[in-house]
Amino acid sequence: MTEQPELPTTGIEDVDAALTAVAGLEERPVDEHAATFEEAHGALRRTLDDPPPDA
Repeated sequence: MTEQPELPTTGIEDVDAALTAVAGLEERPVDEHAATFEEAHGALRRTLDDPPPDA
């Protein structure tokens, strides 16, 4: 396993959590990848649909 670069942060908690989850896929079984992508997509979609006031 290679060392991963530091993840960027957006300051938006849900977006940062989605980025972290996707970045951690290398360590998770392949059969969990689709669900992780679906959860991340949902979190990002919700943030785009209803952005936090300070975004």
